[in-house]
Amino acid sequence: MASEITSAEYITHHLTNWTFGELPKELVGQKLCGDAMPAVQEAGWQMAHCGAEAKAMGFNAIHLDTMFWSITLGLLFIWLFRKAAAKATAGVPSSLQNFVEWTCEFIDTSVRGSFTAKNDLVAPMALTIFIWVFLMNFMDLVPVDWLPVAAGWIGSTFFGMDPHHVYFKVVPTTDPNATFGMSFAVFALMLFYSIKIKGIGGFTGELTLHPFSSKNPILQALFIPVNFLLEFVSLIAKPISLSLRLYGNMYAGEMIFILIAMLYGAGWVMGIFGGFLQLGWAIFHILIITLQAFIFMTLAIVYMDMAYQTGDDH
Repeated sequence: MASEITSAEYITHHLTNWTFGELPKELVGQKLCGDAMPAVQEAGWQMAHCGAEAKAMGFNAIHLDTMFWSITLGLLFIWLFRKAAAKATAGVPSSLQNFVEWTCEFIDTSVRGSFTAKNDLVAPMALTIFIWVFLMNFMDLVPVDWLPVAAGWIGSTFFGMDPHHVYFKVVPTTDPNATFGMSFAVFALMLFYSIKIKGIGGFTGELTLHPFSSKNPILQALFIPVNFLLEFVSLIAKPISLSLRLYGNMYAGEMIFILIAMLYGAGWVMGIFGGFLQLGWAIFHILIITLQAFIFMTLAIVYMDMAYQTGDDH
């Protein structure tokens, strides 16, 4: 595939999502995808033929590949753990049961070490985050051309599409929509329990009465906007940093795999060199994908613990 298109086109192709969205009417007749593709024929909901069309579709566009892989891997997680639970035995456990039991013990230890309150939701949430994010990250170890080329072959064989305009990203965590979606879900739980435990007044007090305080009411009134600015920035930074940390690390890892894959089109000597590079990076990347899943889970637990802390604990 790399030999048929330029290096820039190869990289762009692998970093473009399979997008479904609505093209505005004013774009009809414009050639957003260059001279190789026809101009936009009609407005409305349709598949994007290039990154420019995907960008023009705006915020409401859906990344179908991200949705497909995240949902599929989530269902795989549920199926595996349900299968282990259904076949659990007090005798000699199977390898799957051993893995599930070890994972649950690991999650339980992590929750006990980071969460000081009592909430039956936190441990299942942590387990779901860790396994789900790990599985999504694990897709980065699939050779970068296998699934995109297979999708291009299906598109050209059955739908008459140009394979170079069939996009299929297979690592959901390289899509900021996925990482922001997960981080905002954790953030929403954090806000919910903060208000539930402390009340509206207590939650508002955390944003306005810390870190600066004074017994003088006039001086305290002057501190309130300063405190709110500092605490609000700190509050909003939590979901943003949580999502961007995962996205940035996985995006960089995927980019390195893509750059290594380009060596296969530079002759057999560079191809052999690229094979060794790919193997080495894949082995090292196993640590990265596991570590990023662990960090995301741990920070989610810590944020939930912060929701239970009173003003005196901060």
